[in-house]
Amino acid sequence: MKLDATDQQILNLLQSDASLAVAEIADRVNLSQPPCWRRIKRLEEAGFINARVALLNRRELGLNLVTYIEIKLSANRRAEVSEFEHQIRAFPEVTECYLIAGRADFLLRVVTRDVDAYERFYRDHLSLLPGLEDITSFVAMSEVKYTTELPLAQSFS
Repeated sequence: MKLDATDQQILNLLQSDASLAVAEIADRVNLSQPPCWRRIKRLEEAGFINARVALLNRRELGLNLVTYIEIKLSANRRAEVSEFEHQIRAFPEVTECYLIAGRADFLLRVVTRDVDAYERFYRDHLSLLPGLEDITSFVAMSEVKYTTELPLAQSFS
């Protein structure tokens, strides 16, 4: 599906505020409501929009610690990698998990209340996963930038 400038504007508006009414979006992109609604539905059906969600303030919810974790598996056979991926999906503390190239096999982002909660997660869950060779944790001391907005201008140039 080919996206035009209006599609890009709609995506930018929705990723910055998914609660915008179709009427507001239509007004901002100079369309009437029915074609704007059809474009949004087309973008959803084509897979450009995965979901419309509320982004919660983790600090207000008492989730004050963000830890990035490098995981190295002892074996990189397909079965071990698949099993690790399957098991890691079950932990709500893991908010992101990437298979990476380099000295580690996976990079995780883990969110917990505090260091004690992270230690419990580490001892009771993470360290018990089969096939681990090395776990290296990096505690984020402060958040310099956090966004869920994608740099859409780059994908249209």
